[in-house]
Amino acid sequence: MKPITNKPKLLTILLLLFSTPLIFAQEKGLDEQINEAFTPIANWWEALVLHNFPGTEIPTIIFLLVGGALFFTIYFGFINVRRFPMAINTVRGKYDSLDHHSSGNPDLAIDGDIKDTIADESEEGEVSHFQALATAVSGTVGNGNIAGVALAIAVGGPGATFWMILCGLIGMSTKFVECTLGVKYRDIGEDGTVYGGPMYYLTRGLEEKGFAKLGKFLAVVFALLCIGASFGGGNAAQSNQAAMQLVESFGMTGGNARTIIGVIMMIIVGVIIIGGIKRIASVTEKVVPFMALMYVLACIYIILSNFSFIDDAFGMIFSQAFNPQAGLGGLLGVLITGFRRAAFSNEAGAGSASIAHSAVKTKYPASEGLVALLEPFIDTVVICTMTALVIIIFNGDSTVFTYGGEGGKVLIDGLEVEGAGITAAAFAKYISFSGPFLTIAVVLFAVSTMISWSYYGLQSWMFVFGKSKISDLTYKSLFLIFIVIGAAGDMSSVWAFSDAMILALVFPNMIGLLILFPKVKEELNKYLKATESITS
Repeated sequence: MKPITNKPKLLTILLLLFSTPLIFAQEKGLDEQINEAFTPIANWWEALVLHNFPGTEIPTIIFLLVGGALFFTIYFGFINVRRFPMAINTVRGKYDSLDHHSSGNPDLAIDGDIKDTIADESEEGEVSHFQALATAVSGTVGNGNIAGVALAIAVGGPGATFWMILCGLIGMSTKFVECTLGVKYRDIGEDGTVYGGPMYYLTRGLEEKGFAKLGKFLAVVFALLCIGASFGGGNAAQSNQAAMQLVESFGMTGGNARTIIGVIMMIIVGVIIIGGIKRIASVTEKVVPFMALMYVLACIYIILSNFSFIDDAFGMIFSQAFNPQAGLGGLLGVLITGFRRAAFSNEAGAGSASIAHSAVKTKYPASEGLVALLEPFIDTVVICTMTALVIIIFNGDSTVFTYGGEGGKVLIDGLEVEGAGITAAAFAKYISFSGPFLTIAVVLFAVSTMISWSYYGLQSWMFVFGKSKISDLTYKSLFLIFIVIGAAGDMSSVWAFSDAMILALVFPNMIGLLILFPKVKEELNKYLKATESITS
């Protein structure tokens, strides 16, 4: 695949195209101007990506996501459950000696390598297993866990939680497949910089299978969609929720308040992403575990404080998953709502996380695949479920607001709230200081997600436009502009665009996974054989 190089004029035009609304929005408030321009684009794109499969009322994307995840779960012998302990051990470094071994056991030589060279070759990577996981988790554990879950429950009721959990569990197998392939087919630059992800395994992997043209086509489609997803779900949706939460917390007024917040976040994120994956990893490995732990502890406190209502909450989750309340769109509507939110939150099947995992220092691709399967568990099964329980306990049987609110907007104490505002109201009832805490959590979630997605988008941008300084600068400039656009936009349009952008990645990525999965089986067997010397 030859990238489009020497295109400074094209890059300049793109930069001007996206920055023009910010320069000339004079007559109306900047927030309103941006929203009016953005809404029709978002609605058109959402309708295109979420089209129904012919003859059904189910989006084609759901068939791909769920069907593929179920297939991988069964084919790999329920790897999401059976190899879960091994994934934990890999993250904590139990098998690190396999990558740094220099003598003693000839069985550790793989692919014809001499045993004493394995340690040197394992340096083809930039970050540790834990750093790669932290970076990828920071890209998934974001405001989808706070605002997205609230949106799902507001629209689909408690039953949507069941389908989110199910999607997260089977999505662990999909994440294993795509991240193993990401490491196997990654590209190492002359300076040691790692370039990986679906763009590379679609190109190289499908070429090995005799589908070179198909691979190149799918790789370019994925890269272009990933660039859009980085601007949408990985950026605009995050800055949108952070800005809304800050405005509400500090009682800000004025049409341009959120835009000002967007500019401030743009500066903060810009300083971080200039340093590349190593700086991103150094930030996320500290911020992500801390903020996730604090958020989970707050949820646990609320849940345990209402211990007698836990069984009722789970009862509503399971009963309304199959028998939803009237007005919530029926079983199909609740199912689709749950799967959409889970897919947006953990991105299993989208392939985006494999870009971060590809940078890991390892000799065994399957080792990182196992690490990666922890992501949907942490993100959806643990954090999303806890958020859902807090909101369901808070609302009970529609005692505070009515489930099935249009566009996810509900009335709480006479005020119309949405997204993170619903979660904030639930926290506020049980934790007196939750306002500042949740505001900090939303902002940290947003910033960590944005810096991770800036890396995903940059990798895709360079795959298409070439690995040059001007290419790097142009992408980062556009990315930073979208932080302001997202902060100023309307939530419904921002989330519609963001959902569709991330879900669109599933089409090219899942085609590649369903062709290349036998390669993953080979890599898994190599890693399992290598670890026998340590576990025996």
